[in-house]
Amino acid sequence: MPGWNFADVWERIAQQLPDADAQVQGERRFTWSDFDRRANGVARALLDAGVAEQDKVAQYLYNAPEYLESMFATFKAGLAPINTNYRYLDDELVYLWDNGDVVAVVFHGTFTDRIEGIRDRVPRVKLWLWVDDGEGACPEWATPYEAAAAAGTAEPVQGPWGRDGDHLLLLYTGGTTGMPKGVMWRQDDLFRTLVGTFIPAVRDNDPDDAMTIVREAVTAPGMVGLPACPLMHGTGCFTMLIVLSGGGCCVTLESRHLDIDEMLTTIERERVNTTAIVGDAFAKPMLRALDASPDKYDISSLFMISSSGVMFSEESKQGLLAHHGGMMIVDAFSSSEALGMGQSVSSAGGTASTAKFTLGEHTKVITDDGRAVEPGSEEVGRVAVGGWQPIGYYKDPEKTAATFITFEGKRYSVPGDYARVEADGTLTLLGRGSVCINTGGEKVYPEEVEEVLKTIDAVNDAVAVGVPDEKFGEAITAVVEVVPGQHLDEGAVIAHVKSKLAAYKAPKRVLVIDTIGRAPNGKVDYKRLKSWAAEQVGAST
Repeated sequence: MPGWNFADVWERIAQQLPDADAQVQGERRFTWSDFDRRANGVARALLDAGVAEQDKVAQYLYNAPEYLESMFATFKAGLAPINTNYRYLDDELVYLWDNGDVVAVVFHGTFTDRIEGIRDRVPRVKLWLWVDDGEGACPEWATPYEAAAAAGTAEPVQGPWGRDGDHLLLLYTGGTTGMPKGVMWRQDDLFRTLVGTFIPAVRDNDPDDAMTIVREAVTAPGMVGLPACPLMHGTGCFTMLIVLSGGGCCVTLESRHLDIDEMLTTIERERVNTTAIVGDAFAKPMLRALDASPDKYDISSLFMISSSGVMFSEESKQGLLAHHGGMMIVDAFSSSEALGMGQSVSSAGGTASTAKFTLGEHTKVITDDGRAVEPGSEEVGRVAVGGWQPIGYYKDPEKTAATFITFEGKRYSVPGDYARVEADGTLTLLGRGSVCINTGGEKVYPEEVEEVLKTIDAVNDAVAVGVPDEKFGEAITAVVEVVPGQHLDEGAVIAHVKSKLAAYKAPKRVLVIDTIGRAPNGKVDYKRLKSWAAEQVGAST
């Protein structure tokens, strides 16, 4: 086998565990045999549409079995999947599908009207696969997804070009700091990075031995995983790629908005082992529900909660562990283009501090003038991760050259996160340089301030931004979402931050907003909130 390829591995698992559950959503259950057969049907529909090797297929879907099933089909056919943010409007969708050279789109029926309005602007798309979600009938220009899936047989489907570890998965990043970019992951690199964490033999062995490794490693059903966050983002999708590659089962929720009762009830019913969340945006409402009804939900089957991409406070971790001390909480410091920068593991025996991580195996912190940051030096640098990483950004050589650098003779991905390396070798994350606040000549990283703001009981969520200021250049301003029914005193908030951080890092103003408006992946649009804050205080950006 020329490199690790998800389709080859999953087909082997389907042979070994045909009757084990692969996907569950509500009352819908699909065994590994179903998963494989149905993906064959969808792969055949893609190939019959006249696609070419490595053509791009977009998943324009909420969380549902069809998401991973259509990805499996895409891998089988030697094509490349592209995630699509279901919150995008017309121009954003057109940009994404045009930039990604998309030729096929798998979409939930609820998006039919939006697609109707832009179909003529994406003429490259030759196949529309309509997933019935009870929202109207299949349009005449689309093909019913279920018909394609139901036509599948046990006979493996692949294109005339076969499959390869060089075949891509494209993960488009959010556009809060510019237009979305397609991160190009070779399947071989992604498989080794993700699955190698749990099956070490895949990391360094020759892929020619792949099926032997899979046969020996996957002898019984694996973990049951629940992506509470969207599969359209890396945190949810990559976690489930790990689960499935170990012969496990992906359980998706039926609600299209975060429903904590459904989430906790499903964890109990399906005996979920691992769930992927997005920091405090998910952890705090989980904790409120568990605190309010400590005997209502049985979460004893969980042995891991994983999070990535945003802050996950120490207080939230401790609170969740108080309800189930037998699990681990893994706070991964990763991004779409840099997996494995670091992680923080909390358990009943010890909870890690917020924004403090153990450096990954291939991680370094590099100063802006090209030196490695020495532990305990108090210097700040950008986090760089080596090992198996993406080959670059799709159709963007300039951005690729800026992000993927050579340091000390090795290739590293440097997405822009700044950090310090403490004397004990741990990493303290400070945030992205692009949102760094320059106040009175001092650099302040928003996440450092946000971490302290979120320790206030009345604060549900918070963001720190810099607004133009005549005296300081930029004045730190806290934009705060208050817990319903709670009151926030501006002076007390500022004093609290000053008690935890240097005074210059404390906000000059505290502004209350109805909602921070995080994206489904927990990310924040700093540019939007900075403009809002400036407008509130009468400053121009």
